[in-house]
Amino acid sequence: MNKTQQNQNNIHGVGRRKRAVARVWLKKAGKGNIVVNGKDHKQYFDTDVTKSIVETPLKAASLEKNFDVKINVGGGGLKGQAEAIRLGIARALLESDESLRPLLRKNDLLTVDARNKERKKYGQRGARRKFQFVKR
Repeated sequence: MNKTQQNQNNIHGVGRRKRAVARVWLKKAGKGNIVVNGKDHKQYFDTDVTKSIVETPLKAASLEKNFDVKINVGGGGLKGQAEAIRLGIARALLESDESLRPLLRKNDLLTVDARNKERKKYGQRGARRKFQFVKR
């Protein structure tokens, strides 16, 4: 299989959220398997909320059984990773079929949540928390 055939079968998307970065590959004509870092996504994620976050783009497009999804994710916590995966899958679906854009946009799956942790400032206890003031 040459490079162009491989690219036609595997569709790539990248998602980021907080410190998490997810690289997603969709394989056409799959059975609906979602593999995260070598494990099934139901094994990798501990809560039902994070599991459903990962499945959201495929369910919204009604393509759960059409693709096998292979994901490499790192950084951040499990919820940030799940949200990064959601964005990565949505972007990869968009690569495969541009006509899905209105559907994905309507379900708020292409919007990047760019909020990050605010840095701690010098002379303060945290990002905004100050040291306790002593009058006397």
